[in-house]
Amino acid sequence: MWRKAIRRILPSVPQWATVALESQERSVTAELCWDGGRADATDDHTIASLKPLTVATSIDAGACPVLRYIDAATGRGLGTLRLTKARSFVAANADIHLYEVAAGEHRCLPSPLREWTAWRQNRNMLRHRAANHLNMAPAAAQQLMISYLCPRPVVLVSVDTGTHRNIFPMDLIGPLASAGLFTLALRSSNVSEPVIRDVGRVALSHPPASIKAAVYGLARHHKDALARWDDLSLPIVSSGQFGIPALASALCVQEMTIVHSVVVGSHTFFVARMASSELRHAGAQLHHTAGFHQYERKRRGMPFPEV
Repeated sequence: MWRKAIRRILPSVPQWATVALESQERSVTAELCWDGGRADATDDHTIASLKPLTVATSIDAGACPVLRYIDAATGRGLGTLRLTKARSFVAANADIHLYEVAAGEHRCLPSPLREWTAWRQNRNMLRHRAANHLNMAPAAAQQLMISYLCPRPVVLVSVDTGTHRNIFPMDLIGPLASAGLFTLALRSSNVSEPVIRDVGRVALSHPPASIKAAVYGLARHHKDALARWDDLSLPIVSSGQFGIPALASALCVQEMTIVHSVVVGSHTFFVARMASSELRHAGAQLHHTAGFHQYERKRRGMPFPEV
């Protein structure tokens, strides 16, 4: 009975929000803070693995830094992740630092809605663990949502060797700007993971938010490679230098050369250099952010456009 009473008082906040944003829109900034230093990490931190939840950056922030997410318009702190350095490695003459997430908190929801929402989401994750594609512990999933306070763009990754062809959506991507590198964290069980390691080239298509359903429909190709490019319902074109099939309606197509890969827990973390970037169309791109972030923006009368 008490749960029904709470539901009548407190709204239901979804875990995730799918939103439409311009590619250069910076609604949230990220800052790494450590003893004696701080650095803008908005374009220099990515997720390297989900299990354990691991953040990668080319900024050496010491042993136990804090990653702060800040609303770019108001300067208000939205959330923090407390990190512990796991290891470092060198890729393309740049130092890459891996930090495991030790703890996290956000202030997007008022109390007691914040605690109720976390409890309800954690219970649902435990109840439906077998169907949860993230397969993460609830605490780690809550921390992952904090990392999505910086909305993450969704791209379609395509690879083609002549004998292996595939295209699938990803959002565990992003730049390490200080090093001039780009990264992709791909689940090691992905059918194309060994092919990408071997061929060392991929194309990234940045899809418009308007084709969300078609983009999500390609998620099946994380497990099953594409038999023929002609089987796709979406029109494709060849990328500029590599000739890899890419989405014809993409807002932007980027070609990446893989320069290093390393297994980090559940994922293979690819480090790449951008070989080309071609803007093709104008429009808003598909992004993901945390549901509590979108709720907070709605309360302030400035929600992201949802799709």
